Amino acid sequence: MSGPLVSGPGGTRPFRVVQWATGALGRSVIRGILERPGFELAGALVYDRAKAGQDVGVLAGHGPVGVTATADPQDILDLDADCVVYAPSPSKDPFSELDTVCALLASGKNVIATHGYVYPYVHGSRLVADLEDACKRGGVSVHGTGVNPGFMSDLMPLTLSRLSRGITHVYARECSDFSGHPSRRMVRSMMGFGKTEEAYLRALRTTRAAMQSLVAESLHLVAAGLDLALDEIDVDLAYRPAPADFTIASGTVAKGTIAASRWTFSGMAGGRPAITAELVYKADATRIPEWGPPGYAVRVEGRPSITLTTDPEWVSNGTSAAAAHALNAIPVVCAAEPGIRTHLDLPLITGRACSRLRRT
Repeated sequence: MSGPLVSGPGGTRPFRVVQWATGALGRSVIRGILERPGFELAGALVYDRAKAGQDVGVLAGHGPVGVTATADPQDILDLDADCVVYAPSPSKDPFSELDTVCALLASGKNVIATHGYVYPYVHGSRLVADLEDACKRGGVSVHGTGVNPGFMSDLMPLTLSRLSRGITHVYARECSDFSGHPSRRMVRSMMGFGKTEEAYLRALRTTRAAMQSLVAESLHLVAAGLDLALDEIDVDLAYRPAPADFTIASGTVAKGTIAASRWTFSGMAGGRPAITAELVYKADATRIPEWGPPGYAVRVEGRPSITLTTDPEWVSNGTSAAAAHALNAIPVVCAAEPGIRTHLDLPLITGRACSRLRRT
């Protein structure tokens, strides 16, 4: 299913795009593909086998489009497509399916990941070699994107750094309110809200590793952009109990159970914090005023120092924003030289029409 085509120097063939996973983000991507000129929906992979065989447009709330969802990765590998928007659940380790991502790349499909892959070099030479080899075999690229990581904690600090010199410290802060988030899996399992302190701490080892894996990519991306080598990353965690029983969209948070957490990741260089990412998550920001209000803040300390702050309404729909960031990257990534392509390697990604970068 494709929209009207717009001629460009590369011809008028649309970008054939596959959506991998059809959660909230995946469904938003699908709607964007169907509504945008120059894009064509080639297929979709679903993890829930009950969705297999259904029309992908119906799954996305768009109406029938004649493309059937599949739960078999081989069906996607066999497709003729330019790009796969890889969007598994944030609860999954983004590299647990590395073999699958490499297979997609080797099959000649560019991959744009919405979870991880922002700066894969952090995870060691073997992972990088696997990705680069797959990209070389397929003649394609892999790129990680998103809102945070993928924009606010990495791309935005790098953008603001253009206005400063003699930079001594970069700070990025996110504070998110999950009171309206309906997913129990996200709010309870991932964030840990509503768990007893004992249960929260028992799961902390896995959670800490996953969080550090993702945030380290952003910190090292910023460091590379500033020509800075980080020695290590320090991690600090604080959490707060619910002061009373209260109900949010995902259910009840009982008094005394976990209701907020603050993660601080400090990229150290020369014995001092050089790049800091602070992530604050609250079950209900009105119940836990500590650690500031929801929103984002970025500060680049230098000559001069630059500060950007946002309120909770900085973007009307975060899921839609993450989907748009991935969609807008498709023409640029498909036109890039094969290999791992981070924000440091690609030209500016904007929301302009994609026709100028159309592939033949």
